Amino acid sequence: MRKRHDIPAGTLHSLTVESDLIAANLLGDPAARETVVYVPHGHDGHDLPLLMDLAGFTGSGPGHVAWKNFGENLPERLDRLILDGVLPPAVVAMPDAFTRLGGNQYIDSAAMGLWGQYLTGPVLAAVEARFGCGGKGRRGVFGKSSGGYGALVHALLYPDVWSAAACHSGDMAFELCYLPDMPNVLRALARKDMSIEKFITDFEAGPKFSGGDIHVLMSLAMAASYDPDPDAFLGIRLPVDSATCELIEDRWSAWLAHDPLNLAPSRLDALRSLKALWIDCGRIDQYNLVYGARRLTRLLTAGNVTHTYEEFDDNHSSIDYRLDHSLPALVKALNG
Repeated sequence: MRKRHDIPAGTLHSLTVESDLIAANLLGDPAARETVVYVPHGHDGHDLPLLMDLAGFTGSGPGHVAWKNFGENLPERLDRLILDGVLPPAVVAMPDAFTRLGGNQYIDSAAMGLWGQYLTGPVLAAVEARFGCGGKGRRGVFGKSSGGYGALVHALLYPDVWSAAACHSGDMAFELCYLPDMPNVLRALARKDMSIEKFITDFEAGPKFSGGDIHVLMSLAMAASYDPDPDAFLGIRLPVDSATCELIEDRWSAWLAHDPLNLAPSRLDALRSLKALWIDCGRIDQYNLVYGARRLTRLLTAGNVTHTYEEFDDNHSSIDYRLDHSLPALVKALNG
């Protein structure tokens, strides 16, 4: 609910973009997806920079425009920042990338779909054609958690598409943020006869689920993203032995190939080409992500990559207020 009611509201538009790039997924997810597009009050979108919002795990772009208790949703935050002169006007696209496995890492996967190509291809083309915004040199991407991972990896993999990126508490240092969950995953599967299919179908049957089950589902989604097996149920195979939780080196190596800390060293030129790169993380992040963030900023500094790195006194949860700092930096750089 808005704290201030004197703020003129931007307009929200809905685009549906269908593509074969995500149709060939193993999850049965639809190929036609909604993208909600925010256009600032008093503008039609033309000649404005474009930002793409990548939601965190269990979230979606359309969810970011929903009513929010004791705070602002994303459009309300944008309205306030623009009215106060903190944020220059910008169009913001919020795609629905939710999947059967609860979220998205925004990369190409034989199990999840070719989400990297979909977002940088058909979705961007549809938004820019409709609103006359963005274009080369005037596109930025941002997100938190899985969305922060997606923003950073997109900056690494698609430097010809994105010119600015903000990664808030993004997944990195996989051995710290993912491996600690593997014993819990195996214990949860043991209650389902070690069957991933039974775990997921029982989860979907409901009638309710626990926070612990969400974390198990998240680990399964990471497996489908980073090391899909086309012959397995929903493409999911684990990187550990089901009896001993020992690492399976080939499987874990496939995961590590997607870790930003392993991607970045050979792609520093991509990051140097950015007009702005923002990275931040809470000092008490409960998923250990601050340690990966510290490693990344050290790597970027050594590689002469201009970036902003900030740590703040908070954990991983409810940190949307950090957008007040990053989004103005991105848009000002894109305008510059």
